[in-house]
Amino acid sequence: MIVLAIDPGPTESAWVLWDGSRLHGMGIDPNETALLRVGGSLADRLAVEMVASYGMAVGEEVFSTVFWAGRLVQAWGGQDWTGIYRLDVKLHLCHSARAKDSNIRQVLIDRLGPPGTKAKPGVTYGVRTHLWSALAVAVTAWDKQNEPAGRAGERG
Repeated sequence: MIVLAIDPGPTESAWVLWDGSRLHGMGIDPNETALLRVGGSLADRLAVEMVASYGMAVGEEVFSTVFWAGRLVQAWGGQDWTGIYRLDVKLHLCHSARAKDSNIRQVLIDRLGPPGTKAKPGVTYGVRTHLWSALAVAVTAWDKQNEPAGRAGERG
């Protein structure tokens, strides 16, 4: 199974293709390009980082991100997809709601190996900025889809 995971943004979105052990592709595309990528993807499942509200005021950037997340799911065509909230990523990977981006990145490196070099690339070679968030969404979605029976819904 290959997961296409997306960290949507107001103008561009980061994406990775993940099979549970390696990346089959990644990039950061303008949202119009991301729509075409999603619509033409041969991935088995789509996972999109969702926006959650915790009572704080939000601005145009958040509303635009929500809009693009919806368009990306629509481009997927209603097939099998899942929304992954940032809190779910934090709890799944770090077992703490207080985890920061740096904690999540370190857990992914500990689990998948260091990025490596151009001459000797590791699994996470080339992952940068928002691609770390997309990879975290992919790993979380993959794990939740493939966890043993009886463990569904468990946290940390």
